[in-house]
Amino acid sequence: MTKKTGFDTTKYLNAQVGRILERVSQFDKLYLEFGGKLRYDHHASRVLPGFELDTKVQMLSRLGDKIEIVHCISAKDIERRKVRRDFGLTYEDQILKDISDLRELGLDVSAVVINRYEGERAALKFKQKLENRGIRTFIHYEIPNYLTDMDLVLSDEGYGKPEYVPTDKPIVIVTAPGPGSGKMSFAMSMVYQDRKRGVKAGFAKFETFPIWNLELNHPVNVAYEAATADMGDYNLVDPFHLEAHGITAINYNRDVENFAIMKKIIEKMVPADDPMAEIRSPTDMGVNMAKEGIVDDEAVRKASRQEIVRRHFRYNREFVEGETTHDTLERMEAIMDKVGVTPMDRSVVLPAREAAEDARRRSHEGKGFRGIFCGAAIEICDDSGTKMMIQGKNSPLLHAESAALLNAMKTLADVPDDVEVISRPVIESMILLKRTMGLSSTSLNVKEVLDALAASAVSDENARMCIDSLDRLKDCEMHTTHLMDVEDENPLKRLGLNVTTDARLTFSNGNND
Repeated sequence: MTKKTGFDTTKYLNAQVGRILERVSQFDKLYLEFGGKLRYDHHASRVLPGFELDTKVQMLSRLGDKIEIVHCISAKDIERRKVRRDFGLTYEDQILKDISDLRELGLDVSAVVINRYEGERAALKFKQKLENRGIRTFIHYEIPNYLTDMDLVLSDEGYGKPEYVPTDKPIVIVTAPGPGSGKMSFAMSMVYQDRKRGVKAGFAKFETFPIWNLELNHPVNVAYEAATADMGDYNLVDPFHLEAHGITAINYNRDVENFAIMKKIIEKMVPADDPMAEIRSPTDMGVNMAKEGIVDDEAVRKASRQEIVRRHFRYNREFVEGETTHDTLERMEAIMDKVGVTPMDRSVVLPAREAAEDARRRSHEGKGFRGIFCGAAIEICDDSGTKMMIQGKNSPLLHAESAALLNAMKTLADVPDDVEVISRPVIESMILLKRTMGLSSTSLNVKEVLDALAASAVSDENARMCIDSLDRLKDCEMHTTHLMDVEDENPLKRLGLNVTTDARLTFSNGNND
């Protein structure tokens, strides 16, 4: 789907790379903490239409041979097998994927650091797996009283105790699969140890959000609050920056809270004429130039409001699945009120619910099957750019998502509705196979429909045209009325659809999805 561009990636990269190079010129070596997703930043691409998914990788490529990359991960997250929702991968599997992806792009990962280690056996097993792959791996132990005992932290028994991680390049990118991975403690430990070796090392933070020079309640910044509502993060005016420079800058609570500690560390670690001594606020620590890329403020405001509504549905789903609390839902209600949106501002919600209601009504009239009634809707654009709403409902043959996807492909490919792109015998044969395997649900999910369509495309021109139309579904909006199977949801995500759900529970009786 073509969306109005509100962000110029090239303009942004020019400003951002220049800012990083300006900062590194003040030091022999700069440890640059990289916040957010490294390989694909879906949140940024949704709230800043025009922000390319691999923008951060493009940035690293521009910095070229000046950088090396260190991945951090918490031993605690390894032990509990913490999962990233966007790809459904555990943090350790995400690191392995990032290393592989970056190598394909000519960006090598120098080392992996397992932080906050306190005897976790799973962490040692992961260390062995990395070393078997030829990846340098270091274990750093938890520093006792890290936030309170500055004399200990700034000593050879604190920052000086972890094993030194040798690096050769002037910029060390410190990244992680998620928050709480110990990026900052690792970086500051290396700054401490480098300076004892006579290397003038510095520290900076790169985080896209919140954007420090947009107003506090700008929807882009509020969308960051929505993205972290489960952690309770919130934006605020940086009090240190206002006091030091008389300038209003936006930061978020954890950086402001942590800066009181960072300020003490800077005061104890470096002389008054050192460039690090010029860091007088958490905003000063950052090198964020995202505002430079915004070329249409109204477009990014609109996109951010839509992302906030998507987050509302995501957290409601996680609540149903027991993965978040009622407090998160309350925070999301307050966030939506802040920018004046409701769940019904998402265009695909009502059509999906109407499709489910139509399935229920047809059943009561004796025109459909009896069971749990599910609906789905996809908003697409035709060749002229006109938006169209495509619906689908479940049946003995197809899941609601499968029906909506098939209808959308046929519409985009100009295949008449009454033309079967997957023959009825093929569908019935697949259903028979599922019955033979003892599966309770026999209607076809999205993966099965795509597999059948791909097979049909070998000899059927209409099926081939439907397959060819799939790339036009990227960035389209989709909503379903119920919790989806992974073989419905994962293919839809891989196609680039922005999928939300009412998270209504269904219980299969063999005739529905």
